Parts: sequence; structure tokens; C-alpha cells
Amino acid sequence: MFHKIIRYFLENRLVTFLLIILMIIGGLITSPFSNSWRLGFLPADPVSVDAIPNIGENQQIVFTEWKGRTPQDIEDQITYPLTSALLGIPGVKSIRSSSVFGFSSVYIIFDEEIEFYWSRSRILEKLNAIPQGFLPDDVQPTLGPDATALGQVFWYTLEGRTEKGEVTGGWDLQELRTIQDYYVKYGLNAVEGVSEVASIGGYVQEYHIDVIPEALKAFQVDLQDVVGAVRKSNKDVGAKTVEINRAEYLIRGIGSVESKADIESAVVANNDNVPVLVRDVAVVSLGPATRRGVLDKGGAEVVGGVVVARYGANPMEVINQVKNKIAEISPGLPKKVLADGTTSQLTIVPFYDRSNLIKETIGTLQEALSLELLITILVVIILVLNLRASVLIAGMLPIAILIVFVAMRYLQIEANIVALSGIAIAIGTMIDLGIILTENIMKHYKEHASDKSLSALIFDATAEVSNAILTAVATTIISFVPVFTLQAAEGKLFSPLAYTKTFALLAALLVTLLVLPAAAHWLFGIDKLKPRVKQFLNALLVLIGLVTALRINIWPGVLLIVLGIVWLLPQQIQQNKYLKHLPVMTSVVLVVGILTSFWMPLGVEKSFVSNYVFIALILLLIIGFFFLLERFYARILAWCLANRALFLTIPVVLILLSANIWLGFQSVFGWISTPIQHAPVCPPSALLQVYY
Repeated sequence: MFHKIIRYFLENRLVTFLLIILMIIGGLITSPFSNSWRLGFLPADPVSVDAIPNIGENQQIVFTEWKGRTPQDIEDQITYPLTSALLGIPGVKSIRSSSVFGFSSVYIIFDEEIEFYWSRSRILEKLNAIPQGFLPDDVQPTLGPDATALGQVFWYTLEGRTEKGEVTGGWDLQELRTIQDYYVKYGLNAVEGVSEVASIGGYVQEYHIDVIPEALKAFQVDLQDVVGAVRKSNKDVGAKTVEINRAEYLIRGIGSVESKADIESAVVANNDNVPVLVRDVAVVSLGPATRRGVLDKGGAEVVGGVVVARYGANPMEVINQVKNKIAEISPGLPKKVLADGTTSQLTIVPFYDRSNLIKETIGTLQEALSLELLITILVVIILVLNLRASVLIAGMLPIAILIVFVAMRYLQIEANIVALSGIAIAIGTMIDLGIILTENIMKHYKEHASDKSLSALIFDATAEVSNAILTAVATTIISFVPVFTLQAAEGKLFSPLAYTKTFALLAALLVTLLVLPAAAHWLFGIDKLKPRVKQFLNALLVLIGLVTALRINIWPGVLLIVLGIVWLLPQQIQQNKYLKHLPVMTSVVLVVGILTSFWMPLGVEKSFVSNYVFIALILLLIIGFFFLLERFYARILAWCLANRALFLTIPVVLILLSANIWLGFQSVFGWISTPIQHAPVCPPSALLQVYY
């Protein structure tokens, strides 16, 4: 059945071509790398991107505030009862709690297999089922935001700036906090993927009522009367309707407090038909709420906020949308003219933006993958010495990597430094699959090109090695089974690497056995085209190279131009011993140039030529070693077989030395030495004691 699938894709090359297009488009849409990977007309649905994996526990937080109470009161009346009640929730592994001045925090740790939002719903059910009187009056436990410990992705401050971006000041901390709480916070909370926007710093504005004890005694009212009067004064009252002249009117009393005067005019009591107002017994003023911390920036106290990303959201996407929202709401921020005539515009200034860390991390991996691809292409071109075979082998890598991105996106595997490292680790094995199949196709092409059709030849070559390739990939994947069984923090840390490497190997397997045979048919079938068609294709290749050199990158453009010009030459000239390998040598020179522009190992302060020569020397040494090994391998193998006992001493010595490093000399070679028995020696002091 597997061979039938291979034959189907080989014979239905249009289906294979459409499959390649779908793979490329899907990979570009879901790519976690920069937008340069995507074309403008394609939608963007990238893999969730973060710098590091989230290895935190499956945790929920229940927060309870009880103002003015000591930690001991909080512990006895809130933390302990809540902890005892929440222990009965299914799936709870452990509960940790803390009690500090004014509030309690209960951390509920669930088993890893418990779904995040299912655990939140169970906690809410339990909190709603708490009987009346179980907790103190006016105490309401609340569930923390649906985020994890790595959810804080963006911090910002509110600062007055000039048009040139210079800091002006002139804004009161209470004024800044009010703008943050009632404008900026609401705007950013509306962003998709944001769980919470927490305000930090400044002063929360309050109405302060300082009661005068002598006035209370004089007017014969107590403190509770004042509290009740203030509470009742801040209330809108609704009544029924009144019909007048066949029109219905709604009756309502508006009593919401809007200024100090509204509180000062509230009636506390009525003594002999004389109302006692709040201003008669207290002083009303505006002031800050009690606070337990500040936000400092450069030694100055500021006001800001923390944007927390929702659990499961794409941190990179959330940050980008937050930035877009900031640009949208910034024109609505107030501005004022200071005493010196300077116009100060309130501005949202970020001071922690995780997107920078994410871009640097992903950029490092992107560069590493690019360099690895270039080096792989270079080695394949030099060792295979066949440009078409090199194109087949090198072309499968980007397609397989794009397939991995699609699998990561729809299997919810986050792209971070560990997950993407799995792709980098798998590239060597991925390229091996293409080399095995391509070399077998080339072998069959040289031996049976005259007596078999091209399709039959490629199918026989693919079928011959398909079982071996499948077995090799299956063995590598099975070796990662222990990694998949890891749990807790270890599983969260290393499982993404195992998944991405497995995806990469499976993608390489599919591309090698299903796509690569059809691509080989297209490339090797060029020899059977008519001369005019070949000339047209080569001229088109030169034109594509010109466009690539001018619009995208000069190096691949020059490569395409040189290849097109060489292949436009007559067949007799192309077979010249000097021009025969010109396409391969040109490819090597230009790929080394691309690698140099990416890598620059000697540093950007050195010239391009110096870096180019350095890389060329390194490659010459490494590839020269493999050439020598290939040339003298038969002689080396013959000597090893003729002197088996002598040769096998090398691995035996290596094993013993490794065991010595691991277990220690005494554990490995302790049997060599025999312990020496000594007669017991009596100390002189003992002899004197016995004699005495």
C-alpha cells in the first residue's frame, strides 16, 4: 500500500504540485518568524511565539481583601477557612496560602492533566457554594486573572512629553492615576488576548471625611449617623411613572455624589426641624487612598500599568495588538500648557516590552536555521557534484520546515527557543533522507536510463530505499518516547523539542517519499525536452535571476543568471572539461558568499573578503577531510578487517576510559591492586599504660 501511495503521487504530478503549493502557503501563513516570510496577500495566522517555555504549575489564585486587618486575623478568619473549603475541589494537588496585612492569597495547584478553564469553573462553583457566615461580613473572595506567571508581557508608564519627546513633568500623580484607571486601562482591556491591565503607582482619589468629635457631641449625633447619611446620599432612586396629558413621565431621584458639596449637604439628623448637615460635624476633602507600594523609574515616582496576556494567547500577537491600541487611544490623552509655556502631551511610554526579547530569541534561531540550511546546501553541492540532485536535496528542507510550522500551529505547540531547537537538531537527519533517495535515483538513472521510462526508473529507486528510510525515521521517533513521558516542569520544558523534532522527521519523510520523486521527474526530465523549450526555460531563468538580484537579494539572482547563461550555451561547449562543472563551482562560490553575508564570523568590522576567505578555508579543511576519508576508506577498512584484534583494542580502551571518568578509578580498576595486610601496631602510650 505504501508503494501504491508513492506511485500515485509520482504519476499524478499535478496533485503533487498543488500539494507543494499548499504546504508552502500554509507554512508562510503560520510561520513564527518575521513578517518578511509572509507575502502581503496572504493572511497571517502565526504560531504562538514566546521567548522561553512556560514551565509553571497549573495554578489558580483566590484573592480576598479585608482592609485594615492584621495578618493573624486574615489567617484565622479567611485563609484557613478558605483553604479547608477549597481542598475538596477535584484534581487539586496542593494548596499554598499566604496572609499579609489587609488581604489573603490562596494558591491552588492542580494536576497537570486538569484543563485550565475547567479548574476555574470548579473554583467559582465552590466559592458560590460557601454558606453565609462562613467568612466575615463584607468579605468577597475573587478569582485571579486567567493568566500564568509568564503572562506579564508589557509594562508602560504615563508621562508628559513635548512634541520632540522630551520629558516635561507638570502632571500630578493623582491626576495620572485617574487617567490610567478610567481611560487607558479600559482601552487596553478591550484588546483581544488581554486578561488584565493592572494599575501601578500614583494615588487613587477618594473623598475623605474627617469627623469633629466636639461637633458630634454638640449636635447629639454619633458616628454611625454620619456613615449612614453619607451612604444614603450617594444613591439614585427610581419610582413609578406619572401620566400627564396623555404622556407618561418616568420619576427618579438623582443623588449620586459628584463633588465635595454633595457630601457636605447630606443630612445627618433633624434637631427641632433644623437639619444637621455633614459639613456641620465633619470636614470633607479630596485625598489619596492608602497605598502599599510605588512605581519608580529613574529615581522618580511614576504611574503606569501592567498588561497581562490571557492563558493560551499568543504573547507576540497580544503585544502587537496592545501597541496598535495605544496608537489608537493616544490622541485622546489630555494635554496642558505648563507655567513656562511648554505644551505637555500625556504619552504612554513602554519600559518593558517582551516582544524585543522574543524577536531577539527567534531571530537568533532564524539565523541559526538559515546558516544551517546554507551550510547543508553547500556540503551537498560539493559532495554530490550534481546541481540537480543538490537542488532536490536542498529544496526539501524549507518545505519540510514549513510543514512543521503548520503542525505546531494546529497542535498548539508554542514556538520558543526550546521548541525551535528541535528543528535545528533534526536538520541533519532530514537531509540524510533526501541524500539517500536522490543518490539512489542518480544510480538508477545512470544504469537504466536507456531501458526504462523515467517514471518507472524513479519509482523503482524510491521503492528500493523507502522501507529503509521509513525504518530509520521510526527508530529515531521511537527513541524520543521517554521524553514524551516526562511530566511537570521537565515535560513542559523538553516535550516541545521532542514534538518539533518528530514533526520535522515526519515532514521530511513525507516530502522525501511523496514530493521528491515527482520533483526528480521534473528535473531529470529536462534532458528529454526539445532544444527550443530548453532555451526558453534558460532564458526565463536568466530573467528571474535579474528580478531576484534587483528586488530580493543579489546573490541568488547572480546564481540564477550564471546558470541560465551556461545552460544556454550549445551542448558541445557545456561538455567541455572546464565548463562541465562550472554551474556547480558557481553555486559553491555564490552560496559561500550568501553564507558570509549572514555569518560574518570575523566580525562586521572586518572586510567581506576576509570573512569570505575564512569561511572558504574552513569548508576546504572539513570537506577535504571527507574527500580523503572517502578516497582511502577501502584501504582503512581492509586494514581493520585484517587486524581485527588490534583495531578492537581502540574501542575497548575508549570504553574503559569513559567508565573511569564516570564511575571512578577504584570502581573500574580496583581489581588490579590487592590490599596489603599490616599487623596492628600498638601506640606507645598504650604500652606505658599496660606496663604501669
